[in-house]
Amino acid sequence: MKLSIVIPCYNESKNIPLIFSRFSDVIDRSDIEVLLVDNGSTDNSEEVINELLPKYTFARFVKVEKNQGYGFGILSGLKEAIGTYVGWTHADMQTDPQDVIKALNIVENLDEEIVYVKGDRKRRPFFDQFFTMGMSFFESVYLGKKLWDINAQPNIFHRSFFESWQNPPFDFSLDLYALYLARKQKIKLIRFKVLFPERIHGTSSWNTGFKAKKKFIKRTLDFSKKLKKSLR
Repeated sequence: MKLSIVIPCYNESKNIPLIFSRFSDVIDRSDIEVLLVDNGSTDNSEEVINELLPKYTFARFVKVEKNQGYGFGILSGLKEAIGTYVGWTHADMQTDPQDVIKALNIVENLDEEIVYVKGDRKRRPFFDQFFTMGMSFFESVYLGKKLWDINAQPNIFHRSFFESWQNPPFDFSLDLYALYLARKQKIKLIRFKVLFPERIHGTSSWNTGFKAKKKFIKRTLDFSKKLKKSLR
């Protein structure tokens, strides 16, 4: 298996049929697997996945009984992945599945194996861009590494990089952890442009307004302090 892409799904029952359909449209080879992780959903996501799964040979299902965070869902999928390259993207369909294929093409066109390929979001609302710029600037200065658009998707890298991780976070800080560690290990980082449209179905489980962003900032700053201390 060349690539295993993990998609954590928390209460995404309306988006799951679209995930299957769009990945089916872009996957034209047998060495890509998509791991849908039911990350402790409280809706009928598990039932929808199980109903559709037999129709799509590229997909596998990973069940998390109790939600322990966005990062925990991704890590649960990565542990089950068998690809030479692994990674993740979101279930909200704001990242086009075609971008996963673009990322894999970038990897395959390089001479070196140990790379980190990550999206770079374009055409986002002004406030979201401003928020991202502020967080990126702070993290870059505080952690001493160039860190830009930390939460952009997809993320794809060689499985040996994942195997080097120690005590990764279970929450949204996983994106920061992975990008920072790639910078610290001096892994070749390649960013490519991805569009970031509005969600088609449902609402974000965290980006629900200014208060949610304040909470996200606090959690990220707390993790940044721990990260800087633990990885010196």
